[in-house]
Amino acid sequence: MSISLTPDQERFVQTKLQGGKYGSVEEILEIALRWLDEYNRCKAEWVEDVQVKLDAAIEGMVQHWQIFGRKN
Repeated sequence: MSISLTPDQERFVQTKLQGGKYGSVEEILEIALRWLDEYNRCKAEWVEDVQVKLDAAIEGMVQHWQIFGRKN
């Protein structure tokens, strides 16, 4: 696989390599992909959590309307 980087991305990678913390472009890419996977997982969990809370809020509103004689 061939990947093209923008000049800014290339500078970023080169800066990280020159800092000595990372040994190769592949290592940097592997770490970046792991972080992307973690981000996607956390985002999916957040969306699910928000949906559960919205559903509970809507159900509470429906019950409130029913108690006070309003139709939904």
